[in-house]
Amino acid sequence: MQAEQLKDFVIDALEDGKAINIQCMDVKELSNVTDYMIVASGTSRRHVKSVAENVVTKVKEAGMLPIGQEGQDAAEWILVDLGDVVVNVMMPDTRLFYDLEKLWSVPADNNQDEGVK
Repeated sequence: MQAEQLKDFVIDALEDGKAINIQCMDVKELSNVTDYMIVASGTSRRHVKSVAENVVTKVKEAGMLPIGQEGQDAAEWILVDLGDVVVNVMMPDTRLFYDLEKLWSVPADNNQDEGVK
């Protein structure tokens, strides 16, 4: 499955699991590790775990295996590494604290914003 197809597939799995506030960031220009960073929230730790498990289950049903998973025990932030797509399912407070969307964003013209000449 190509990166774009995998991204869409994962977003469908997140929506199927009732994840909230799904954000997808194209990070191809920022990372040589992955093409897309997807962040979503759950309403409880149980929901975060369920949403992440749904993604893993759907991926396996499609014949792929995740490269890795982290955070299942605490279920505050579960990361599912699918290679071209990295999925982060988080509790809202954890998501707010780490603010991955801001971390992985780049201003349109960062030279002017930072006063670089």
